[in-house]
Amino acid sequence: QVQLVESGGGLVQPGESLRLSCAASGSIFSINTMGWYRQAPGKQRELVATIYRTGSTNYADSVKGRFIISRDNAKNTVYLQMNSLRPGDTAVYYCDIVVGTVTYWGKGTLVTVSS
Repeated sequence: QVQLVESGGGLVQPGESLRLSCAASGSIFSINTMGWYRQAPGKQRELVATIYRTGSTNYADSVKGRFIISRDNAKNTVYLQMNSLRPGDTAVYYCDIVVGTVTYWGKGTLVTVSS
């Protein structure tokens, strides 16, 4: 069984930064893709960023230049450094990992950007 535990969410003011972490544990041999999604109130879940085992990344246009995704394969952990946060970034952030052909999800961490 695979478990994902997210941390790092909270309340910040516009322009500030936060760093999210997501640690995977359990029966994991090799993680292919790791990523972050978010879901704002009343909206569908959307992709924020993805990082592949090779280290290549892709980002949603709305976060390019502000967010940085990274991973530590030895720790089975993925990070999301969020800079220059905006009120529009307010959402529950979920991490996901792909192991083989199976996708696992975390329970989410709330990020609120408000003055």
